[in-house]
Amino acid sequence: MGGLRELAASFVLPGPAGVAIRDRLRVSETDAAVLREVGVYLGSLASADLAERSRQGLAHDAASWAVRKQGLTGNSSARWAGSITKATHDQWALARRGQAAHMAWLRGQIASIEARLARPLGAKADKRGGLARGYGSRVEWHAKSRRKHALEDRLAVVEADRAAGLVRVVRGGKPLANTRHHLEAAGLSEQEWRARWQAARMFLAADGESGKRFGKETIRITDTGQLSIKLPAALAHRANAPHGRYVLDATVAFKHRGQEWCDRITANRAVAYRIHHDTARGRWYVTASWQRAPAPALPLQAALARGVVGVDMNDDHLAAWHLDVHGNPVGGPQRFYYDLSGNADHRDAQIRHALTRLLHHTRRCGAAAIALEDLDFAAEKCREKHGRNKRFRRLISRFPTAKLKTRLVSMAAEQDVAIVAVDPAYTSKWGAQHWQKQLTTSRRKTSRHDAASIAVGRRALGHPIRRRTAPPLQHQSDVAGHRTVQARPGTRRREESRPHLPGPRTRGAPPGGGAKAGDQCAQHRSGHTAEHGFWQQDSLPLSR
Repeated sequence: MGGLRELAASFVLPGPAGVAIRDRLRVSETDAAVLREVGVYLGSLASADLAERSRQGLAHDAASWAVRKQGLTGNSSARWAGSITKATHDQWALARRGQAAHMAWLRGQIASIEARLARPLGAKADKRGGLARGYGSRVEWHAKSRRKHALEDRLAVVEADRAAGLVRVVRGGKPLANTRHHLEAAGLSEQEWRARWQAARMFLAADGESGKRFGKETIRITDTGQLSIKLPAALAHRANAPHGRYVLDATVAFKHRGQEWCDRITANRAVAYRIHHDTARGRWYVTASWQRAPAPALPLQAALARGVVGVDMNDDHLAAWHLDVHGNPVGGPQRFYYDLSGNADHRDAQIRHALTRLLHHTRRCGAAAIALEDLDFAAEKCREKHGRNKRFRRLISRFPTAKLKTRLVSMAAEQDVAIVAVDPAYTSKWGAQHWQKQLTTSRRKTSRHDAASIAVGRRALGHPIRRRTAPPLQHQSDVAGHRTVQARPGTRRREESRPHLPGPRTRGAPPGGGAKAGDQCAQHRSGHTAEHGFWQQDSLPLSR
């Protein structure tokens, strides 16, 4: 057992801290033109502000922020300037976090390559000794040494940028910017790409303000669904309402969480809005979001009081099995399939559908918790970890662990179902070893993933996954035969030999199987002291 790593304790994942809902805007041509004009203008201001913030680097302070905000206020408004500068700060901070993560990844890659370069060619890995495996050939060793030098050069550039406070951000997205050079492969014309690029760089977003009318002044949606925006000073001539506002003809009606949203805006609580254009569909959308008070985390024992549904996440399905409080599987295994091929919207819809069916199954079982592995494949996608196994690297690269977990937590919170995260160590191995064969019948074939779901559920409940090894066959029974003559502890006169039960055919006791079978003094056997011989006479005469 010394080679097994220490297992982390199971815990209940906290619920979501925010809510976001979306509705389509069925705008007219005039409204679309105004929205596009305002978004492009504010987007140009946001791009200039991000460039200025990036030039300041680590020398940024409150005074420089005030100067930037004052310059934006003259071209737009005070509230638009506040929204733009806050978005700039968030973008710069996000880029710095990504920069730190990239540095850590580069250092990990270099350390892995150095460890393998130091090993002899063809050497096997020693997990207990902490030794990596060697490369298979001299050609591979040489190629990896060149890759190490390339990674070190990249690391030096990133470290220099971080020391200088320089970040590299592309407003509109780097993938879309690179698509400009591969229009034919993407199936886009130059006009279609430019429309997407313009829509991605527009800025029509504003944070909420508590205490303001309907929760926001810049972008306002009333309880009747009327949407209006505060026009910047340069576009004040496009206003169709007092105080430089433009009111859209389209109305907003949030179907999902509409009552919760209405309760917030009528109480003048903060609600953030974002308007964006989907050029592929030719549609406009508005997204409302707000923060909610964090709910107290449910204690682990209370969440598991009615059992748990163990879930094993896989590339194409979720394997689930209901377990009672004692860790015993109840019913049969359940599999919820999804297809991760196609575009991002299709994958997201597939995941949502699978999670919805999983939550409905949990409610039908009467359980109040779902146990799943606390997986993180962020550090497991590199080629140094899995070598030339491109198929497995591609599999874990497309596996949506973070998205699946985040979406499951948010969806389960609305169903009053707790999500318990467990350590994923040895769940598949021990599940297949101790549960797969035992639960396989002639009518039901238990897969390795089904057995792993039982292992996940038992670990969440605090029960061991591994079962006790059965003793040898000769130790399971007496060497001379099975222990069928053992009396139960509650049987009367259990210290005596148990009488043989009559057979089912004769309904009578065979010779030697009567009630006195254990009393040898009562038997009439040759040479016994109780046996009557012809030479013996009774002590009393029968007659006189």
